[in-house]
Amino acid sequence: MNVINPATEEIIATLQEDTESLLHTKLEILIKAQKEWAKIGLSERIKVIQQFDDLLEVEKERLAGILTSEVGKPLQQARNEINGARARIQWMYNHAVKYLSDEQVVNTIDLKEFISYDPLGVICNISAWNYPYLVGVNVFIPALLAGNAVLYKPSEYASLTGLEIEKLLKKAGVPDGVFQVALGAGETGELLLDMDFAGYYFTGSYRTGQHIYQRVAAKMVPCQLELGGKDPLYVADDVKDIEAVAAGTADGAFYNNGQSCCAVERIYVHEAVYDEYVSAFVKEVRSWKIGLPTEEGVYIAALTRKEQIDVLNEQVQNALANGAVLLSGGKRTVGKGYNFEPTVLTGVSNDMKVMQEESFGPIIGIMKVKDDAEALRLMKDSVYGLTASVYTGSLERAKEILSQVDSGTGYWNCCDRVSAGLPWSGRRHSGIGATLSHQGLRTFTKTKSWHLLKG
Repeated sequence: MNVINPATEEIIATLQEDTESLLHTKLEILIKAQKEWAKIGLSERIKVIQQFDDLLEVEKERLAGILTSEVGKPLQQARNEINGARARIQWMYNHAVKYLSDEQVVNTIDLKEFISYDPLGVICNISAWNYPYLVGVNVFIPALLAGNAVLYKPSEYASLTGLEIEKLLKKAGVPDGVFQVALGAGETGELLLDMDFAGYYFTGSYRTGQHIYQRVAAKMVPCQLELGGKDPLYVADDVKDIEAVAAGTADGAFYNNGQSCCAVERIYVHEAVYDEYVSAFVKEVRSWKIGLPTEEGVYIAALTRKEQIDVLNEQVQNALANGAVLLSGGKRTVGKGYNFEPTVLTGVSNDMKVMQEESFGPIIGIMKVKDDAEALRLMKDSVYGLTASVYTGSLERAKEILSQVDSGTGYWNCCDRVSAGLPWSGRRHSGIGATLSHQGLRTFTKTKSWHLLKG
């Protein structure tokens, strides 16, 4: 399996994919080690995860360089990702005792009733390439804290980072048998679906998530899916600082080259501020530095997957053929690397591919609306339900709109953000279940109810 630098198209490593036999051997190792890991106690597991957190800081520059080399994101954004992952890890281990310890319900002389949160066992984590650290720690950190063992399959596009995560976890004190990496692409993932895990946790596309859900249904084990989005954003007519809003929402659409499940993917703007907003938005996009991800100040670099260029081209051509106007970008850049110009389309309609199908790249459609009612109708017109954003001077106005959008997250005057203390969840084609918050800690446990009556 060749690892290709998407910015240079050079092979930077060649890895051996795991065979079916090796995967079964790794599962056997995990099953044996998990019971001992659970026995050592939560306080000791927390110390190990704290050490892993410290190692991420010590090794950050080296890890960021590896991440950038295989996924193509700007080096500063790679550093930002590791910093963000550390913040989440810290929240998890600081709250693990509160949410993973036995929960007393009744405590009298004659009767004690409580809930214990037991580990599931060995879980399978099929992870994503766009944020290997952020997406990864959402799963394997709370799973380990809860006493589980983890078979971690990084995306084939982020395998080097997956191996680095394994090295640092074991250096931090996670026993060899408690965390194992499965290397490979789709065929490896298929083999994992046939094996006996106590739960499956996947981050990726709706199509793959649906396939996994159907394949493992007969096992009747937890199957949690963090899938895609077509996240809408509405700019109302009472927004005061249009330039600031345009800059912030452009970042929400294009950060990490738009390769974020919660990236802003379609924008609706009230007609009263539409022209000013579009002008400021395009000005912001054109100000960004485009180039090699290792160059200082680069904001837009290479896409991770070459195949996504065809998806973006198709969306642009579909929009233009149906009357859209191209204000910026619109094509692959000349030269080496999987680069696509940051693209802004106006004159779009909600039936265009760019407004309905997940782009996962540096492209956005901006649509004029006459009022809140039209904006709401268009925001709701999607099979996805991850996030939705409203920019307005009125909290009540934002809440009125967002409460009617079936999404896992609502944003007022912000977008494209995640907080460790809040559940991260999608609805409909955006997924099932939640990571982060107390829900994200407990999702890797099974509850037992205890009734202890004095005889």
